[in-house]
Amino acid sequence: MARVCSMIRRSARGVRESMRYGLAFYELDGPLFALESGRRHMSLYVAEQDVVVKHKEALPGVNTARSYVKFSDLNRLPLDVVEKIVRDSVAARRTRAQQGSLPTQAELLKLWAIKEEAAQVPAPVAKVTAPPAKVKPAKSASLKNKAARSSASAKSPRAAPKVGTRASAPAAAKKAPVAAKR
Repeated sequence: MARVCSMIRRSARGVRESMRYGLAFYELDGPLFALESGRRHMSLYVAEQDVVVKHKEALPGVNTARSYVKFSDLNRLPLDVVEKIVRDSVAARRTRAQQGSLPTQAELLKLWAIKEEAAQVPAPVAKVTAPPAKVKPAKSASLKNKAARSSASAKSPRAAPKVGTRASAPAAAKKAPVAAKR
């Protein structure tokens, strides 16, 4: 699709590009082309129906009744033929603009059999996340410091009890025989 879009911009100077109804529109005094990209195909809708009829033999997938070209093999796009269609459409549009017989957007959507509500861009999907799991309230800073000191002293077996704290009876009993052995 990017190759076709850049070719249209290059070949049709003065064409304005916009996005509507889920399609890339190219306008010159009203809609001139619409480009639709599907999963495995791409369609180029052309407003100038006589140009599509003129190039019908050169392209497979041309529907002259609806005035579009469907490309089913995206690896083999006939960009040279599409470029001729673009240039001829721009020339035909400029002559129609001088005559004052331009089609409206509603007429083109009817010709291309595109329903406005069906071609609307889908609304963005909102992601809903689950509420966070309940977390236990954090301990205050002084309680955390006391817990860290007590766990550090419990982990190191040779740590001496701090002054002013009492050691438990089993801990005192364990240390007493060790001192006697020395």
